[in-house]
Amino acid sequence: MAKKSKSKQKKQKSIWVNRLLVAACCLAAGLMVYIGFRVFGPNTKAFGDNKFFYVRTGSTYSNVLDGLEQQEIIRSRSSFDWVARELGYPKRVKAGKYKISRGMSNFEIVKLLRSGRQTPVTLTITKLRTKKDLIRKICSNLEADSATLLALINDQVYLRQFNVDTNTVMCAILPNSFQFYWNTSAEGAFRKIEEGREEFWTDARKEAAHHLGLSMNQVTILASIVEEESNKNDEKPLISSVYLNRFRKGMRLQADPTVKFALQDFGLRRIREGHLLFDSPYNTYRYEGLPPGPICTPSIKTLEAVLNTPETDYIYFCAKWDFSGYHAFAANYADHLKNARAYQAALNARGI
Repeated sequence: MAKKSKSKQKKQKSIWVNRLLVAACCLAAGLMVYIGFRVFGPNTKAFGDNKFFYVRTGSTYSNVLDGLEQQEIIRSRSSFDWVARELGYPKRVKAGKYKISRGMSNFEIVKLLRSGRQTPVTLTITKLRTKKDLIRKICSNLEADSATLLALINDQVYLRQFNVDTNTVMCAILPNSFQFYWNTSAEGAFRKIEEGREEFWTDARKEAAHHLGLSMNQVTILASIVEEESNKNDEKPLISSVYLNRFRKGMRLQADPTVKFALQDFGLRRIREGHLLFDSPYNTYRYEGLPPGPICTPSIKTLEAVLNTPETDYIYFCAKWDFSGYHAFAANYADHLKNARAYQAALNARGI
């Protein structure tokens, strides 16, 4: 009987050991599932397919953690914090623009932020008229500091390396699309955009400018006037010929767009006598020669139109009375007066 009792006790002990082992395994498995979920389970809130998270230069891990929570990107701050610390992210914070996709796990988010693998920013420059336009364009799309950029483009010594000054600085800007990392500095952004200008000015184009008797900056300034005069690419070379003929003869260019620029009134539809009296070096009704700087950033097509200016005897032009967007050209004042009267009559008829 004693042997049977001991055997029974041994069997019961084995059962309890097995039960404890099963329980321990279940507990371990549950813990692994829990940890796995904290690491690899989704931890984003319900937003659209993608959301961009910006980490500013100089940000600390605490800034990042607060930003992720305040911008409602992560659901659980504590689980993200645990994973981030386990992966050593607090000491490897990198500035930039990061695309967070819905359903990303803590592991995926931390890995992305720690790698510094940013989403590039495409900056498309079309027509800009002023330095303020340039600053607004760059600094509203990149982290670049507006005050720093303003100081750079008003620094004669800094600009000298690009063969421009504070008046001609916008000659360095050609309309195009550029790719940047969001945390690009003001100087980095300006340099990259200016490189587009250097690529444009090939030896052949420099020779064409020389043939016209113009510097690269003068070509750009003339092109900026032509750009504002017409959106018809096929007649831009003729418009350029008018201004080039006046420039060569020492005549005042008398370009209406320069008056608008001088007044900083770009919506002005009709130039009147009072406008022509406004004193500004950009007012080509009052001052001879080209204005001191461009009045906009001309397109590449307009720059090409100026570089391919034909030889004409045109001195005058005005908008056609049919409002087609084209212009009527004249080699003498009498013919120009006829064209101008026809257009003015059309304006009056429309109450403009």
